[in-house]
Amino acid sequence: MLSTQYLKDYIDALKEIDEIQEKITRLEAEIAKVEERILEIQEGEVVKDLVYGGEGGQQPFHIEGVPLPEYSERKQMLKIKKALLSQRKATLEILKIDLVQKTRDVETFISSIPDSQMRRIINLRFIQRLSWNAVAMRMGGGNTDETVRQAFHRFMNK
Repeated sequence: MLSTQYLKDYIDALKEIDEIQEKITRLEAEIAKVEERILEIQEGEVVKDLVYGGEGGQQPFHIEGVPLPEYSERKQMLKIKKALLSQRKATLEILKIDLVQKTRDVETFISSIPDSQMRRIINLRFIQRLSWNAVAMRMGGGNTDETVRQAFHRFMNK
C-alpha cells in the first residue's frame, strides 16, 4: 500500500491554497480601499487650515489645498500592494499546478486501499471536499460525522 503521506501532503496543499486565496481576497479589498481614497483625493478633496503669520505673526490666514503627501503615499502604497497581489496570484498558480500531481498521487493511494468504505470516505472528504457531516450522509447506514471522522483517523494512525 502506498504511504498515507500522499494524503497528508494533499491535505496540506489544499489548506495552503485556501490560505493563499484568503490572502489574495483580503489584499484585493485593501487595494479597493486605497483606490477609493486616491479617487476621493483626485476628485478635489480640499484640506483647510488656519495659520497665523504675517507681520508680527498675529494675522490669521486661511489656507486650503489638496493633500499631496497623502496622495503620493497612497499611490506608492497602491503600487506595492498590486505587486504583492501579482506575486500571490503567481504563487497560487504554481500551487494549483502542484496540486494536480498531488491529486493523481492521492487517487492512486485511494485506489490502493483495500477497504471500500475507507476509499469512499477519503474520496468524499478530500477529493470532493465535503464536510464530515455530508460524508456521513452520503455514506448512509446510520453513520454520523463523528463515526466517519473517527474511522478515518483510526485508518490514518495505522
